Amino acid sequence: MSERYADIIIDISHEKLDRAFQYRVPERLRGRLEVGMCVAVPFGNGNTRRLGYCVGLGEECRFDPSRIKDVLEIEEKAVDAQDRMIALAAFIRRNYGGTMIQALKTVLPAKRAVKPLARRWVERLLGREELISLKGACERRRQGAKARLLEALSRQEEIPYQWITGKLGVSSATVKSLEREGVLRVVSVSEYRNPVRVSGQEGGLLSLSEGQRYIVEEFLRDYEAGQRGVYLIHGVTGSGKTEVYMRLIEEVVARGRQAIMLIPEIALTYQTLLRFYRRFGDRVSVMNSTLSPGEKYDQCERAKHGEIDVIIGPRSALFTPFPDLGLIVMDEEHEGSYKSESTPKYHAREVAREAARQSGASLVLGSATPSLEAYYRAKRGEYRLFTLDERLTGGTLPKVHIADLRAELKAGNRSIFSRRLQELLGDRLLKGQQSMLFLNRRGYAGFVSCRACGHVMKCPHCDVSLSEHQGGRLICHYCGYQKPKPETCPDCGSKYIMGFKAGTQQIEEKLKELFPGVRCLRMDGDTTKKKDSYERILAAFGGGEADVLIGTQMIVKGHDFPNVTLVGVLAADLSLGAHDFRCGERTFQLLTQAVGRAGRGELFGEAVIQTYQPEHYAVIYAAAQDYGGFYGEELLYREMSGYPPVSHMLAVQVYGKSEDCAKQLAKRLSDMVKSIEGDGGSRGVQVIGPAPASIGRINDVFRFVFYVKHGKYAELVQVKDALEEGLRLMPPGGESVQFDFDPMNTI
Repeated sequence: MSERYADIIIDISHEKLDRAFQYRVPERLRGRLEVGMCVAVPFGNGNTRRLGYCVGLGEECRFDPSRIKDVLEIEEKAVDAQDRMIALAAFIRRNYGGTMIQALKTVLPAKRAVKPLARRWVERLLGREELISLKGACERRRQGAKARLLEALSRQEEIPYQWITGKLGVSSATVKSLEREGVLRVVSVSEYRNPVRVSGQEGGLLSLSEGQRYIVEEFLRDYEAGQRGVYLIHGVTGSGKTEVYMRLIEEVVARGRQAIMLIPEIALTYQTLLRFYRRFGDRVSVMNSTLSPGEKYDQCERAKHGEIDVIIGPRSALFTPFPDLGLIVMDEEHEGSYKSESTPKYHAREVAREAARQSGASLVLGSATPSLEAYYRAKRGEYRLFTLDERLTGGTLPKVHIADLRAELKAGNRSIFSRRLQELLGDRLLKGQQSMLFLNRRGYAGFVSCRACGHVMKCPHCDVSLSEHQGGRLICHYCGYQKPKPETCPDCGSKYIMGFKAGTQQIEEKLKELFPGVRCLRMDGDTTKKKDSYERILAAFGGGEADVLIGTQMIVKGHDFPNVTLVGVLAADLSLGAHDFRCGERTFQLLTQAVGRAGRGELFGEAVIQTYQPEHYAVIYAAAQDYGGFYGEELLYREMSGYPPVSHMLAVQVYGKSEDCAKQLAKRLSDMVKSIEGDGGSRGVQVIGPAPASIGRINDVFRFVFYVKHGKYAELVQVKDALEEGLRLMPPGGESVQFDFDPMNTI
């Protein structure tokens, strides 16, 4: 029999080792080892035992056979990477940088196999009279534990094992003893852990509007013809996009295939799951970071074995190992959370497109405020565009008031609530209707400074200000550093140390001062740290347990509360001050989504946008819910500046403990890009920088960045490849380099 060889990617995230190593497959593993399996191999001069993934098998030896080492064993406890996942990992590695092992770990939602959950119980094998007789004999021999178990079994035929060892206090040894005597039998059945905790009656099919029906019919016409495309549904808030998604998924599932429903935030899982569960029952499940390792592993196993048809979750749910994926739906596709902020910095939209291509599936994108990238491609014919411009309730979009905070101050109103917002809040409380207050901030205060000299309390490890939280603690939201709030200024000794109070806690306090007795719920990064906290808060608000829901971005995305008739957007233009070319787009999207939460039922809705820049086009178009107007103006700005989607951008980010070393490496790499262009290897690239990042230091790590622009994405991939090769030939000291294509946030 000829020799067999395996190509193994070693589980070490180091650029020097980012290639496949060839090993011999020993005879005992032939026929068992398959592509995708996790194996143990001897690695390096010391033959250190390392784990790795098999990415290829063959009979050709590419090296001296005498130097080839044997695969040690198949790692049974690890999760295998399917062929499709390996191909997807290769796509991520090629297009976003990082190492192959980092890409493989990205596409594996569950990293290790977890012991199955077993449900055990005891069945009696003897009749009631025999058990009572045996019980008497045990009592005479003073075998109390046996007697208690026999007494219980005489009253019921089956008893849960946990109840026996817990409530009855009977040991496992005693149970085994009675099993050997033929008195009882222990039954054990493996069960999947199910993270879905939803109750509710089955939901019937809703009648579709003409616009919804047209989308479904056109999609199915393509699907039946074997056309697998990318579709963009641009629907105003409340236009019924979710019902369209469900109908499309239903049709795909009816054809024996599976579907992935991507949502941008874990906070949206509860309401989305509720609607899907009522339609699909226990054939639907979830995948997100709040699940335990056992729950994640079991959902992957259920998907592999065809026990679920639909998975719901954020970015990582995209990698659920369905055997026959037929549809990927990406709701709120514009959201920045679809972009990974850790290496590899992939965008779920592009990876979903590749995953759909590999699986022969379709991709449906949806949003009330599509990203400029998606809308630009739709306008160019790369995606098929559908529009839903009417609310299902038949009502109109909410009436929007813009409150100029500069005018409020001139009028003597120093409250964080404008006069119009105060008036409308009072009106809703009288009518028993609900309101939502949105603030794009977290914590108790923005920053703490001395009002005498202007000194700002900063983190000693990061170039950011500290935020004030309750209890007089100053906290860094980047590295977690904490210190008590000083009583006097460390610079001038003044007692006038105050925080800029614009946090959700402060809003809640001021609201209760203004309206005593108002019932509030708060939803932000501090109140949603515990598992199921999102669901509890949303369920409480949906059940009418609060008059006002106060929160950060997570409350304005996708939630549907029919009794909410007022939305207040506080400090709407905070995001306009960000040093980021996407700040106008991000502000428009947030304001449009926030305003869209009001009036989703039969009741008329209103919204108040409080701003210091009422003349900004993002604010004006958001108030008018005019996406077309905003798109036209924003695209013109992007064209003039050469920003995505008109052009493409690669951010090369350099991190190091030494400021000088990090700066020198950034300079060397940027010079390398310029020299590549000079040699004709890359045509027309534009290099900007290097320069310190907007936050030049976090947790004592210095950060530098430079940007490379080009009209073609493939050219930037070539630049990335050249830089990776340069780093391999001349590796840096303690510095690290990351690549970010078309970044969602500039560092």
